[in-house]
This record gives sequence, structure tokens and C-alpha cells, in this order.
Amino acid sequence: MLDVVKEVDASGLTCPMPLLKAKQALNSVKSGDQIKVLSTDQGSWRDFHVFAEQSGHKLINSEKENDTYTYWLEKK
Repeated sequence: MLDVVKEVDASGLTCPMPLLKAKQALNSVKSGDQIKVLSTDQGSWRDFHVFAEQSGHKLINSEKENDTYTYWLEKK
């Protein structure tokens, strides 16, 4: 079960803003907390997967519905 403590709506923002907003949100929560990010930027799909691999934060889930990408991240 997901226990999201913060939601970031980065809809309408282009690269690199969705990822920067996610990083700001992760910096404001404690280890183990989960955030949800909404984005309409197609490039965010690759960006969030690479970010999770490189940063050590866990990409719990990612999905695309219509033109909206949703990401759930857990802070390391």
C-alpha cells in the first residue's frame, strides 16, 4: 500500500522542471516517505527512471494515462 505524504503537480512543466520539483519534495520529507508526482512531459518517463537508479531513491511505480505520467517515489 502506498502512503504518500506529498503530492507534486508538475503538469504543464517541461524538462527539467518536473524532476526538479520532485527533488525539492524529496528534500522536504524524511527517509522512507513517499511522494507522488504528476507530469505531462514525455521526457519525464526516462528522466524519473534514470533519476531513481542514480539517486538511490526507489521508484515504486510509474504509469501513463492519456497524456499524464504519474510517479511514486520513496526517499532513501
